Amino acid sequence: MTTLRQTFRLYPNQNQQRQLFKARRWHQYIYNACLAGRKHAWETEGRSLKYFDQQNKLPQFKKDNPEFAVLGSQALQATVKRVDLAFVAFFQGLRKRPKFKSLRNYSGWTYPGSSGWKVYTNGKHGKVELRDLGLSIRMRGVAKQWGNPTTLTIVYRPSLNRWYASFTVEVPTVEAKYGSTSDLKYESIIAYDLGISTALTTYDGSEYVELTNPHFLRNKEQEVKRKSKQMRRKVAPNRNKKNKPSNRWKKARTAVSRLQRKVSNQRLDWQHKVTSDIASRYDIGVTEELRVRNMTRKAKKGSKRNRQKAGLNKSILDVGMFTLNKMIGYKIEAKGGLLLVLDTKKVKPSQRCPNCGKVHKHWAQLSNRHHVCDACGFEIERDQGSALVMYQVAINKQPGDGIALADVDASGSTSKRRNRKDTASLKQLQQKKRSKLSKSSPDDGVARNPVLL
Repeated sequence: MTTLRQTFRLYPNQNQQRQLFKARRWHQYIYNACLAGRKHAWETEGRSLKYFDQQNKLPQFKKDNPEFAVLGSQALQATVKRVDLAFVAFFQGLRKRPKFKSLRNYSGWTYPGSSGWKVYTNGKHGKVELRDLGLSIRMRGVAKQWGNPTTLTIVYRPSLNRWYASFTVEVPTVEAKYGSTSDLKYESIIAYDLGISTALTTYDGSEYVELTNPHFLRNKEQEVKRKSKQMRRKVAPNRNKKNKPSNRWKKARTAVSRLQRKVSNQRLDWQHKVTSDIASRYDIGVTEELRVRNMTRKAKKGSKRNRQKAGLNKSILDVGMFTLNKMIGYKIEAKGGLLLVLDTKKVKPSQRCPNCGKVHKHWAQLSNRHHVCDACGFEIERDQGSALVMYQVAINKQPGDGIALADVDASGSTSKRRNRKDTASLKQLQQKKRSKLSKSSPDDGVARNPVLL
């Protein structure tokens, strides 16, 4: 079984909304109380409280505070577990030290099991019952795949003033098959390279397709700065001086949030369209391992290129490389396909010549966009060369190891390629029949790499 997350929008009436706000405030109080308890135990006794230490205090806490008795026990335990997970991540060095959460920054609560709630839907609209609160709320939305719901998280977005119900659903796993039992077309392979100016460069054995970066953030950057400057001129809140924000500041902040949300939605919509189109056309995806977190780190102290590195980081995040890679992977695998992630340090797709296989270290510089091999004279654009190298690895036709490349008349030939740029999707990509790979004789004495497919 595979677990998916499906989210629906809730439409509570005024009375139901008051109950939801009250429950959210109670769970926020429990979260901060657990955080304060851990802090007090460490400062006074020098010991660290565990999850079960605080969970076992919940029954007595509900007796001492009758207003919390209406909340389900499992929902309260999940809130206590949030604090425990936050400290576990902190001790592992993955997150910063947990802090007290204001009501605005506390999104909602979770029902970790089937107790305390029930949903009535077949994946399209419906209603959800919160039995501990005595509420039956109408919800709308369409799930791409519906199954057995196991958990429920109620989420509130203050910037949108909207409530959401997020379910984790168990669905049957689509297992990848191989050999004669497989429905996959092994010729249906696409290798793709992620970039900045060109967001996506793909190669499927017949042609290249380059998707230029839409630059959603760059196009709205000046407008965001202008509205942010207007917000700074208003009376902002100051907790130390106990100053409340002015209504003009609230309106200006809403305008900035709305603009930033629009940029995010545009990028997400574009990513879904591009990745869905790729996943619908190809059964096997090939890419290299990218560590976006390391790629977007700040420049070292004392570096003279701080502004250049900051601009590069912004461009990488504007493309959304991590999200693009993740979407293509899970969408191809969801239909039973395969995603091959190559080791960048071993394959070196951006430094290797696709024709002879020689590795050029100076090709690693981002400023070197057009590659000319000094060994064989082969010329190719940087992103196209990376996609071609990854495609050759996937079909086990790597240059430089004694295996002949596809001949001139084959679909993988380097002599008959068309370059095309498209800013939207791959919908206009021509579907061509892939010629079957020519098999090398097993007795020719050539050492071969292991087959990846």
